[in-house]
Amino acid sequence: MTLIAVAVPVAWLLWLVVTEWVPMFPLNDLRAGNRRDRVLAACVNYPFPLLIAAGVALHRPWSLAVALVLCALCVAGHVRAWWVPYFGRATRGQREQYQREYARTLKILPAAGRAVVIDVQHMVVGVLTLAMAATTALAAFL
Repeated sequence: MTLIAVAVPVAWLLWLVVTEWVPMFPLNDLRAGNRRDRVLAACVNYPFPLLIAAGVALHRPWSLAVALVLCALCVAGHVRAWWVPYFGRATRGQREQYQREYARTLKILPAAGRAVVIDVQHMVVGVLTLAMAATTALAAFL
């Protein structure tokens, strides 16, 4: 289980790197104008899976606890960034960022009446985030 729990955050990171830097329209919408935002997002997001994988690989009680906390932060961040605006109210900043960066990307969820609709790229991120949290928890408690 430890090997899988290390591999899933690495897969999560690879998915982020590929979808944030390799143009694959309509899966993503990479324009020169959003490069600065992508660099900032990379600086914030990329350390998380690396620290989670390292925490699981060390397999010490404290490192597993840190990995679990980081997983919880990743799940909470994903829910706050995508699912709360989809089912609830999106902030002005979320609506503006969505229009600027994600309005043209591939979606499978209904968009009617929604200011922010999670795209396929970020649905995959959500699945990988849950898988990362689950495999980390299994590695910690089994």
